[in-house]
Amino acid sequence: MQESLRAVLASQHLVARGEPRALAGGDIAEVAWLETDQGAVVVKHDAPEALAAEAEGLRVLRRANTELKVPTVIAQEGEWLIMEALAAGGKRDAARLGAGLRGLHSVHGERHGWPSDNRCGPTAQRNTLCDDGRVFQREHRLMPLGTACVERGLLSATMLDALGDVTDRLETWLPNVSPSLVHGDLWSGNVLTTPEGPAIIDPAVYYHYPEVDLAMLTLFGAPGEAFFEAYWDGACPDDWERRQTLFQLYPLLNHLLLFGGTYRTGVERAIACLQTG
Repeated sequence: MQESLRAVLASQHLVARGEPRALAGGDIAEVAWLETDQGAVVVKHDAPEALAAEAEGLRVLRRANTELKVPTVIAQEGEWLIMEALAAGGKRDAARLGAGLRGLHSVHGERHGWPSDNRCGPTAQRNTLCDDGRVFQREHRLMPLGTACVERGLLSATMLDALGDVTDRLETWLPNVSPSLVHGDLWSGNVLTTPEGPAIIDPAVYYHYPEVDLAMLTLFGAPGEAFFEAYWDGACPDDWERRQTLFQLYPLLNHLLLFGGTYRTGVERAIACLQTG
């Protein structure tokens, strides 16, 4: 065990019992389960600025006081983050997840974005505060990632122009809203089932349209009817499918940037759908 980790544990009066055990999903940062004299903790090793942003996000989500379980931050010092270890198990509760996410999204900010930048996976996420959500989505989400994909030869200049056309027309159909607190990276792997109910981890928080989280949850799977019934509570917007396509573009572009051409078709299909919608 690294001495720097021992020092952080000691600052919290924790003594390790054995060595850290690597957990699945640590492809971006090193994540491990560690038994201590006061119970199990999860330790994460990464760049200090990334861990500081994650720790802030976890604390913000806990303060939102929803039905969703969020691990307690025990310490974040330098390249180490120590968190409460959440037990696995229990029954998957899609309705509780939906109700909890609705509660999270009922927390509003004054402007779209966040006071500081963070990251979505390993990708830097610019959170410049903005009064208009359409401008934020265009200037701080879609166009920067689209441009980065073109620069790496992953997307054509023609398709970037088409993306620009989509973002230039957002004001014609997407209303500005009071921005909601969003998890920011809510794919299924960041939703855990615990004996205490659904839990959410690895946030990339900011204030924006709540569909950010819904679109991410449905990009690579389906949370189920019970989830949507609890989340919408009878108030599903008429243009949900169009919004879903729009807000899936950002994670699709991010996956194209990170993993290459297998995601190009999904990006191009979403852009084409939004151009004709």
